[in-house]
Amino acid sequence: MTANATEIVQVNGIELGYQTFGDGPPVLLLHGGFGSLEMFGPNVDLLAEGHRVIGVDLQSHGRSPAADRPMRFETMADDIAALMAHLGLGRAVIMGFSLGGGVALRAAIQHPEVVERAILVSTPFARSGWYPEMVAGMEAMGPDTAGFLMQSPMYEAYQRIAPTVADWPILVAQVAELLKVDYDWSDDIPKLAMPVMLVIGDADGLPPSHVVEFFRLLGGGLRDANWDRSGMTPHRLAILPGVTHYDINLQPSLSAAVIPFLGGG
Repeated sequence: MTANATEIVQVNGIELGYQTFGDGPPVLLLHGGFGSLEMFGPNVDLLAEGHRVIGVDLQSHGRSPAADRPMRFETMADDIAALMAHLGLGRAVIMGFSLGGGVALRAAIQHPEVVERAILVSTPFARSGWYPEMVAGMEAMGPDTAGFLMQSPMYEAYQRIAPTVADWPILVAQVAELLKVDYDWSDDIPKLAMPVMLVIGDADGLPPSHVVEFFRLLGGGLRDANWDRSGMTPHRLAILPGVTHYDINLQPSLSAAVIPFLGGG
């Protein structure tokens, strides 16, 4: 990924950092928890070959200065809509991974008028959708988590790009609080009118059965598509082989799966 200048914009009382790559129809990329745009690895450049990719660092993450407010999916979705308005985008594709996928999903629910398509990578529609050991890990996060995570690749990346590296404990505390909040958005899923693509790895942090149920809530997987594809919905489901929650964004197969969807396929 070629280094681009970071822009900082004020939205909803906080500052968001973002970078732009390529030209074409806009695609917003939203990273996972504790991460930044860099989480998408080679997929940033692959997607930017035919699109204007806008990589946003969410509240208190990456290039975005630490915010003095609780972190919630709903407020971060409002941030994305406000950023889009600031950039004059009108409508755009939003692609999010994990925590960023939750933000993308909430943006589709709360601001459907600005979401042309949604791509949700490793994203459950309910907190209970994660494997039990994942939920246990979320529950176990506490005051010592920031120090423990300083041994992780996520902190190494944060050190390289954060405006104030000493704010790492603020980010960790905000994410830890967010991950303890229960949610279930299943009632909102059938109301989504825009095309939605769901992508997971076959060894992800949530079981394929949950994503299949997500697909069914969208109206997918309920019948045969017919020879003429008349029974096919506009929604898509992809399960990438040999891929985990921790490397799905580093796989070129992710872009290979979603690029046809970006083109209307």
